[in-house]
Amino acid sequence: MHSIRLADLAEHLGAEVHGDGNIAITGLASMSTARKGQITFLSNSHYNEQLLACQASAVVLTEENLPFCQHLPALVVKDPYISYARMAQLLDSTPQPAQGIAPSAVIADDAKLGQNVSIGANAVIETGVELGDNVIIGAGCFVGKNARIGAGSRLWANVTVYHRVVIGTECLIQSGTVIGSDGFGYANERGNWIKIPQLGTVIIGDKVEIGASTTIDRGALDDTIIGNGVIIDNQCQIAHNVIIGDNTAIAGGVVMAGSLKVGKYCQIGGASVINGHMEICDKAVITGMGMVMRPITEPGIYSSGIPLQSNKDWRKTAALVLNINDMSKRLKAVERKVNGK
Repeated sequence: MHSIRLADLAEHLGAEVHGDGNIAITGLASMSTARKGQITFLSNSHYNEQLLACQASAVVLTEENLPFCQHLPALVVKDPYISYARMAQLLDSTPQPAQGIAPSAVIADDAKLGQNVSIGANAVIETGVELGDNVIIGAGCFVGKNARIGAGSRLWANVTVYHRVVIGTECLIQSGTVIGSDGFGYANERGNWIKIPQLGTVIIGDKVEIGASTTIDRGALDDTIIGNGVIIDNQCQIAHNVIIGDNTAIAGGVVMAGSLKVGKYCQIGGASVINGHMEICDKAVITGMGMVMRPITEPGIYSSGIPLQSNKDWRKTAALVLNINDMSKRLKAVERKVNGK
């Protein structure tokens, strides 16, 4: 089990130690479940009372909340939640997707592998592939012809990377994701669909994280581009020629239509659907289940849809919505009479 002195952890976090800095920290837990050897954090003063019963060996909190923690060693920081994230990284016990080169891996003779590359069982690395230093390819992955994966990137089991896809450095791609599949491109000739070969590819920047079972389609002529620092949740669909700016966050189940351009530092809530062939500006926030049909040109928070309510109330709301057009016509008629027109 990994262990770190509280004082060393404080140095890593840039925190101020209050209490015994020599105690050993072996794990991280919530205030309600933490036990001896574990550290917890308090990011909301509403939970101050829980500190009295907390069994952790130490707690991370702000200077403001320190008076409520006289019985435990503490690390004082400006933002406990950010410190929690950094502690979780430091104490992370997640195993790597693969270690070493599995005997059952199929690797093309001309594939270029950097230093300390690991490739799991039954993975396939096709001709022309380039893998940077410390790349890890999980079991059952497929990396297509002439694809490039940058140093330190990790693919969990059964990820599919199509031909000519480019993935940057220090990316993390979860199991079942498909990158570079054909975009939905067809021409209609008298009722018959004619497939349009998708000739572009997908280019993914550095430090991008992609959740499980997400699909990112290759471009039709130009490329689908995912910027640096983008985080994408599970089961998202990103269509051909979409461009996503740096550090944008996309929650689960989001669907993006083709040729959409999303700015930098955007936040897109789960199950949102965004139309294609338009642009969303930097720093736009779209709340969950947003239906985006028009461009967004100003930063801000945008919402659509009807929040959940009782079935009885929903039926009343639905009845009103279905009659809006008729009500509008009647209101305009009344206005004309009042105005003598």
